[in-house]
Amino acid sequence: MALLNFRKPKPVPPTAALERFLAGYSIEVMPRTAAKIEDFRALLPEGTRVYIAHIDGTPIDDMVATARRLARDGFEVMPHFPARIIADAATLGDWIARYQGEAGVRQGLILAGGVAEPAGAFDSSMQLLETGLFDKAGFARLHVAGHPEGNRDIDPEGGERAVMEAARWKQAFSERTDAQMALVTQFAFEAAPILAWGTRLREAGVALPIHIGLAGPAKLQTLIKYAVSCGVGPSLKVLQKRARDVSKLLLPYEPTELAQDLAARKAADPAFPIEQAHLFPLGGLRSCADWAASHGGTAARPAARAV
Repeated sequence: MALLNFRKPKPVPPTAALERFLAGYSIEVMPRTAAKIEDFRALLPEGTRVYIAHIDGTPIDDMVATARRLARDGFEVMPHFPARIIADAATLGDWIARYQGEAGVRQGLILAGGVAEPAGAFDSSMQLLETGLFDKAGFARLHVAGHPEGNRDIDPEGGERAVMEAARWKQAFSERTDAQMALVTQFAFEAAPILAWGTRLREAGVALPIHIGLAGPAKLQTLIKYAVSCGVGPSLKVLQKRARDVSKLLLPYEPTELAQDLAARKAADPAFPIEQAHLFPLGGLRSCADWAASHGGTAARPAARAV
């Protein structure tokens, strides 16, 4: 009997691996920053999923208007639903109805919201999901937050037990909803903690796809400010080390090395749960989109430049 010849897959060239990782990337905007962009179609690939961050104090009218504009221009719109700024189920239902009725939205990022004191009945993304309102409205995709470096809103002591329990709950919910689900992470600056966390999730039976948050090109001082305010964990030391190097202090940070490390792992282990990149344009949407277009190949370029 002939022996079967099992061959290892050929290594994916680094450039090709990075292009695959950035293909279909998503990006985040706020209404006030979106208002400064004359034409999103000149910056982003056709059909890009655009998250609309709902910061406490932003009127729902501004959120819906931004969603309507992006949907009109052909983008997939995913507004944030932050539990701690939503007063009650009636408010949540009203937001869902407005997004759907005025912008055709059928997907959302469901998260706690990072506000210290809840505005009303909701404290966590899990409570929002348990209302059943997203399923009732026929949402096709529900994304939830993932925390490679922990989350002090979930565990004030900085441990991982409660964070992992929340991830298991989200996995279980994904098995009883018709919506597609994924974990979307906060941005980080080092691959090792992200990959270790992904491994722990897999070992714990959490199989949700992971969309990795990457901070787009920005001044070092800007990134450190955002990283501290957003609770970025141990990977912050990467920026702090860079800040001590005078030769790099004035150069803008780019996530290229981190993206390459993550792309290499994904290429070497296709079953690893990393699915794609999610970009935070902390240094501006234009510079972030230009970085993605420069490193992501044809699929990461606006239609006008995808030749």
